Order: sequence, then structure tokens, then C-alpha cells
Amino acid sequence: MEPNIPGSSTSSRATRFMMEGVGARVIRGPDWKWGKQDGGEGHVGTVRNFESPEEVVVVWDNGTAANYRCSGAYDLRILDSAPTGVKHEGTMCDTCRQQPIFGIRWKCAECSNYDLCSVCYHGDKHNLRHRFYRISAPGAQRCLVEPRRKSKKQAVRGIFPGARVVRGVDWQWEDQDGGNGRRGKVNEVQDWSAASPRSAAYVVWDNGAKNLYRVGFEGMADLKVVNDVKGQNVYKEHLPLLGELGPGRTGPHGLQVGDQVNVDLDLEIVQSLQHGHGGWTDGMFECLGTTGTVVGIDEDHDIVVTYPSGNRWTFNPAVLTKVCSGNLSASASSSGAGGGGFAVGDLVQVCADQERVKTLQRGHGEWAEAMAPTLGKIGRVQQIYHDNDLKVEVCNTSWTYNPNAVTKVASSDGSIPGNSSGERLSALLKKLFESHVTGDANEELVKAAANGDATRCAEILGRTDAAHVDVNGFYGGHTALQAAAQNGHVEVIRALVEAGADVDAEDRDGDRAAHHAAFGDEPAALRALAVASADLNARNRRRQTPLHIAVNKGHLGVVRTLLQLAVHPSLQDSEGDTPLHDVISKKRDDMLTLLLEHGADMTLTNNNGFNALHHAALRGNPR
Repeated sequence: MEPNIPGSSTSSRATRFMMEGVGARVIRGPDWKWGKQDGGEGHVGTVRNFESPEEVVVVWDNGTAANYRCSGAYDLRILDSAPTGVKHEGTMCDTCRQQPIFGIRWKCAECSNYDLCSVCYHGDKHNLRHRFYRISAPGAQRCLVEPRRKSKKQAVRGIFPGARVVRGVDWQWEDQDGGNGRRGKVNEVQDWSAASPRSAAYVVWDNGAKNLYRVGFEGMADLKVVNDVKGQNVYKEHLPLLGELGPGRTGPHGLQVGDQVNVDLDLEIVQSLQHGHGGWTDGMFECLGTTGTVVGIDEDHDIVVTYPSGNRWTFNPAVLTKVCSGNLSASASSSGAGGGGFAVGDLVQVCADQERVKTLQRGHGEWAEAMAPTLGKIGRVQQIYHDNDLKVEVCNTSWTYNPNAVTKVASSDGSIPGNSSGERLSALLKKLFESHVTGDANEELVKAAANGDATRCAEILGRTDAAHVDVNGFYGGHTALQAAAQNGHVEVIRALVEAGADVDAEDRDGDRAAHHAAFGDEPAALRALAVASADLNARNRRRQTPLHIAVNKGHLGVVRTLLQLAVHPSLQDSEGDTPLHDVISKKRDDMLTLLLEHGADMTLTNNNGFNALHHAALRGNPR
């Protein structure tokens, strides 16, 4: 069976949708009427190709292949879209630290800037009482789902660790399995490539051979299960329906003219993602937390958004999230108690009188001692509840307030109460961002370092007041030096080192600044760290060196720089793999040549007993 990609008669938007959907892992959906073609309730298959915008071909893990409906009636739910390469730039799973999040993004509706990947969401990470938004793709409409505590889970079955398999419909690996019909056992689900996570299975064949095979990558099915096993339990009703976004009705990023959108990423990430997509100016502060309307999509697929102020701004679609009309909770018309007339996006100041706030909070979210730092501070209204209580983001946390406990300082439409001169919200925000101090000096330093603001870093480090900063302090799980290294800010690195920063400080994953520089593809940062005597052979908790990181991320310049700096080319990680094993897995001949030129050891065996030559033979290469 060959993929049937629609021809010129199909719209380019639909074609793009179909191509991006190929490889998704699916289970049966609400309109299923096809008996046990899939193997039974919860059994998993792979999207092979689209026959049309209404019809999709799926190869089930049991080997059955058939056409199913994906428009009008929905036969399928998307279990995991990570194999398709869908990723949410600028995001990170706050549990497993996957960065960016591949597949479906789950954003907590109760906590500020808290995201989970699908594995962690269905693995019951974070508070089960909290509701989450499901975001299927960058720019796609966010969908609010019920709390997991109230929802039932279902086991999925198919090609998971422990399953017995034989070669499948797309097999092209000669007799690595020992011959047609020979069996093997799935050892682990892995990434076929860095751009296609969870799209392959590592199999140990009965003849002793071991290798990685495609299960989803580009819609391919190298394997067929003969004895399936249980995978993760998932919240079936929370999964999106395949095709519900409507191929042909949206742009390649899921947005169309008329959509309501929000910016819901950290300011630093937004500024970074805007490079090459219209840039960032101070006037764009009005966009943070305020709902805008898509009025155009340019030839580069960038999005033009208009705001209540009348301004239009151009965005990288990766920074935008579509807002359901039902989630615009009275952004234009709700009014809070006390005649405040609050709206989503308003800037408000929390009352500074603690005893008064405590009294007002009774029956309105209550009072917690952790709210004390928010007194007198300015935040933004995120949500208005049915009883008119306000969910406000302030000091990088979110709390529920009695509307009488806050005072509006600027409306979402840009006007400022009592200001007849028409000062714009953007000007106020600029002033706030320049002068407002959260009280957390470590946070200020890490953010300034991540932004490359060496002057600001020097100011913070030079403080002599009570807010004096710890140059090795953590914020968001990182030190300032690690943040600067990952973003390649050499001047900041030098300033931090001069101020006493520990070049070998570890984050909770054991990664040091050198690991972060390798991850961020920043050779100059590595050279600066080398001058500061950083250990470039350091291992993290997975015993990976910066060289392992660079190879696995595909950063050729970093690999070259590390080898020029005389790092050890053959240290082994927790799996026993050297960078040479990883290079062969990635099929990067350019990196392979570099490693061999710098003395990489081909004889070292990994935990499976294979050296680099064995590994190259087992990987196979149909070309």
C-alpha cells in the first residue's frame, strides 16, 4: 500500500493538514461502527495517509489496514501526534522538562504558565482537580476539558514494551529479524528521529539481533503485533477527534481570519520567537493577556492580529493560541462586584491592607499566607467567575480575589480610568516592566541573563540592599549562567563568571551550563565557558556529556567546537552509548567523520553489547 497524497485538485491547506497528520497514533472514536477491525476497544493504530479531507487510511498494530471517516462522523481519536512532528515552540513540560512539547500540549487552566506533555498528563502529574486546556497544535483552538479527577481512564493496547511482534507492511530491513514470520519482543518505544518522537520501537529478535523500527514515523509500520500488551492508561474523552479541526478550513497553523487569539507564553520566549516574524516593540505589551482578532495571514504564514486599541501586530503563529468563543468569559461585558466593571485582560492593583484583604477574601477564594507578597502589587485579570470573583495573575502566580480587594488601573481596551489624556496601556505597561520589582532578585537576574541584558545583570549584582542576589541562585530550575549559556549571551557569561558564578553548578537534571550551551546550539558560549575552566566532559544524571547532547540535537557546530576544545570523544552514557553510537543512530555522516578524526573509540560496547560497527550494521540503511 502506497501513500496517496492528494493532487492539485485538493486545496493546499488540506494537503498541508493531511501531511502533518500522517504518523499520528490513534484509537477508535465516538462514531466507530467497524467491529473489531482495530483489535478491540483501546487498540492503537497509525495514520498511514489521507484519501481525501473526509477519509483516512489507518494501519492498526495488529496489521489490519482500512479507511475511516474524519469529517462529519469521527471514527478516530488522536492518542499521540508527537510522531507527526507537531511541536509547540517556546514551551516546556513542567514535569519531565521536555522542551519543546511535542504532540498535544496540556495547559493548566488554574496555574500560571504550567504545561504538561501527553505522557505526563495521562500519567496523572500535577493536581488532578485542576482543569486543563488541550492545545492540539500551535495556533489551534484551546479546548477546556474536565478535571481528570472526574474522568475515567482507559488502557490502550498495541506495540508497547513487552509486545511480541513480526515484520509489518512496510518492512524493508532484509532478514534482520531472522526471516519472514520470525518473532521478536519490543524492548522500548523510542524516537526514530529528533523531529519525530515516540515513532519507533526497539526490538530484540529471537535470533538475538536488536534494532530500531518505525511505528508511526512518516506513517510507516515496520512491525505487526502478534501478542499485544497494555500501554499507558489515558483519559479517552479528553483526546481530540481526528479531523475535527477541519482540513481545508484553516491555515497550516490552524488559524484563520476572524479567530480570537491570545498570547500565553512568557515575555522572553515571545520576544525570541518574534525574531524574523515582525520583531517585538514596546507597543506590543498591550497584546499580553489581551484577546485579539486575526485579520490577515501573510505569504510567510505569519499572523496579523488587531486589538481593541485599533493597533495591528504581526506574530509568529507559534506564540498565539486560539480562544474558544465560550472562553472569552465576558471580556467585553462582565462586571464585578462593587461596580468595578472588570474584564479579562484588565490590569488591577491588589489592596495593600492585609487585614482588609483577609476579611474580603472570606467566601471569595479565602486567604493564604502565600498571598502576602501580592499585596499592593499589580496583576492582570485572567478569568471572571460566575460569582464575579476574579482570577488574577500577579507576582508570577495566580490567585482568586474578591473584586472588592482589587482596583482597576488599566482596562483591556487600553484606557486608563480617570485619565482624559488617553495614555495608552502600552505606555503604562512599559513603565511597569521597567520599574516593577517582584522582590525575587534571583528571578530578575535569571531573566536578565536569558535576555542577554548585561547592563541589567550588573545592576542586579551590584545591589547592596536586602534584595541582594545570589549569583548562583535558581529561578525556574536554572541559574543565570545556565540561562545565558543556553541563549548564547557571551558578554553575560563573562560578567557572571567575574561575579563568582559557579561554572559547574547543576540543575535538578544534573545539567551544567555547558550542557545548556550544547542544547541551545551555542558554540561561542561553550568557548567562553572553556575559558572559565568549566568541565566540558561533565555528565548529567543520564551520564550524558555536552557532546552527547550536541550529537542528539544535531548541532554540528557545537560538536566541532567541543572536539576542537579537546573533550573526550568516547565517554559512555547510562545506556553505555558513546557519541559514536548516537551519531550512527542519527545517520549523521558529517558528525561521524569529525568523531573519527578526533579519535573516537569504535570498540566500546553499550549495555546491549554492541560496539559502533555492530550498531551501524543493526541500524540498517535501505539506501
